[in-house]
Amino acid sequence: MSLKSIIRDLWIIRDEMRKKPKAGGAAEERKQMRRRRRTKAYIAPEQPFSLPSSTVPQSQWADMPPELLHDIIQRVEQAEISWPARRDVVACASVCRSWREITNEIVKTPEQCGLLTFPISLKQPGPRDSLIQCFIQRERETSTYRLFLGLSPALSGDMSKLLLTARKIRRATSTEFVISLAADDFSRASTTYVGKLRSNFLGSKFTIYDSQPPHGSPIQTNHKSHKKMNSKHAISRIPAGSYNVATVSYELNILRTRGPRRMQCIMQSIPISAVQEGGVAPTPTDLKDCLNQQTSLSPVSQGKKLLDNLSCGSPRLDLEYDDMSDPLILKNKAPRWHEQLQCWCLNFRGRVTVASVKNFQLVAAAEPSQNVSEAEQEKVILQFGKIGKDIFTMDYRYPLSTFQAFAICLSCFDTKPACE
Repeated sequence: MSLKSIIRDLWIIRDEMRKKPKAGGAAEERKQMRRRRRTKAYIAPEQPFSLPSSTVPQSQWADMPPELLHDIIQRVEQAEISWPARRDVVACASVCRSWREITNEIVKTPEQCGLLTFPISLKQPGPRDSLIQCFIQRERETSTYRLFLGLSPALSGDMSKLLLTARKIRRATSTEFVISLAADDFSRASTTYVGKLRSNFLGSKFTIYDSQPPHGSPIQTNHKSHKKMNSKHAISRIPAGSYNVATVSYELNILRTRGPRRMQCIMQSIPISAVQEGGVAPTPTDLKDCLNQQTSLSPVSQGKKLLDNLSCGSPRLDLEYDDMSDPLILKNKAPRWHEQLQCWCLNFRGRVTVASVKNFQLVAAAEPSQNVSEAEQEKVILQFGKIGKDIFTMDYRYPLSTFQAFAICLSCFDTKPACE
């Protein structure tokens, strides 16, 4: 064999050896590919990536046909006529926006259906032809009062629903009852704050303040609020949603004569026409958070806006309603003296079982020129009475709301040295 042929064979063998994969070559190749991926340069966008609004994934329940969805929610709403089954209706409104809109269309106001479903129902008038029955539990240790929906603690059991809670706060010259949706949050900066009740020094007059103005009632400021003040003092005196909606007065008893209490309620936010045939009371449709609107501004701009509002007559301090020349006036129904029992009596139709100075029934008081029938004046709008130790019943109807009725009843729990 010549030298030239030997060299040619060696070159052929070397080329074949290069083409033949080595042991573990596949694994080595994968490692090199991962190394190349790690060293590849990626450029991140400046803004986080987001899907277009048309491609945002939604719940599968949101794609149901509106006709079918309307029929389902309507069947649920009609079937659940008591609490706690009423929570199923609330759950339907929590699924998504489309479910919530249809639920709000189906669920009626307490005036129309006699049921309390959403928190806004506590600010809406009760039914016209029946009473919403509730009970109040008093805790002396914590000065707390809880309002439940139900007949009584013994009869309702798990069917009761916590509606409102109030805490009594004693001050040097007055007493306040702060009313909240929560059982343990009484801060006025919280979204659960719904209003308060404040007394005078003698405990003979109480003012009910709402956290929001009643629907459809224009308001104006008290004349005292037009005094000049700097922005710093003005901000500190801003009541977070303090709208004067009612006044409860107890008749002074200077001679200390024995007898039942005499009380009168002036509902400044409800016209006397509400108890007339075809009359309408203000009915809010949503809960407005006035505090968030105030705190969204800086202190400087907030004070400047406040002074501007005062100069142009926009309400912010001690707000009162002055659009009605004839507000609704409620007075306690006069009890009759029972000769055999030797006590004053009222017919509570079995809802009150214990004699107490706190028991009362409120009816509408109207002048002959106000065209209120005698039947409407005899109809009990609010009744309150004792059924056990620290247990009281509260029944109300149109045109009062749950919040207004609860605030009126809270005035009975304050000491009244000049009235008794």
